[in-house]
Amino acid sequence: MKNSISKKTYQLKNWHNEVLLAINENGIHSVYEEKDGFQFININGLIINLINLNTPSSPETLINLQQNYSLKNLKLIHLWEDVWLTKKIQVLARLKSIIGLNTKIHGRKTKIEKLTKPVAECFINTNHLQGYVSSRYKLGLFLNDELVAVATFSALRRMNHTENYKSAELIRFAVRAGFSVTGGLSKLISAFYDLYKPNDIMTYADKDWSAGEAYIKLGFKQTDSLAPQFFTLNESLDRELIKNLQQENDTSVFNTGSLKYLLKF
Repeated sequence: MKNSISKKTYQLKNWHNEVLLAINENGIHSVYEEKDGFQFININGLIINLINLNTPSSPETLINLQQNYSLKNLKLIHLWEDVWLTKKIQVLARLKSIIGLNTKIHGRKTKIEKLTKPVAECFINTNHLQGYVSSRYKLGLFLNDELVAVATFSALRRMNHTENYKSAELIRFAVRAGFSVTGGLSKLISAFYDLYKPNDIMTYADKDWSAGEAYIKLGFKQTDSLAPQFFTLNESLDRELIKNLQQENDTSVFNTGSLKYLLKF
């Protein structure tokens, strides 16, 4: 598998200034910093590590960097250049959510409905950094007939360790940009349990952006830490997973892995 984008193409745009300007235009005070070879944007203690597509860093370097900031009680996220260039609206929405600038909606004021694939797919592609992937079940939260949050789940899978034991995966959870639904994810998970009666639900947290704090608050337990994944980029800067790591090369991009969480009922 070959990467069709050259390094030279990546260097044509000063995207660091673009990120900083977009953040400030949204009324968020931020400071640009360079330290130890890294470029950061600091938003009141939230550290955004800006990663160029021609970065010489390794997954281990970025994981250690994140851990070092965590020891200082500072949250550090990794923002890749391709993610910014293809998902600007979603990135800004996620940042505003993290720092608490969203309009809050109480989950108890919403109602739950099953969704069709086109509705769920459109909402998630608009409001989730990683976009839509295939799922069996799709549930939405509506406030005054407006869709404000969506959760998608896998089919139930029988597990061999216990008789009649069924597990499902929470694949995506997305909230309309500019809003936070208090108790929204909990309400959707409860509804899924009432409808399909799984024995547990598992999910993953993207370590580039999260340590799974929201899942921990809901009673999920971390059960595993998954290794970084490597990707190639096409002409549209869409990521394609490299399944054979021997094909990984110096133009590949990667994440810092993910954390697996499990909620038992």
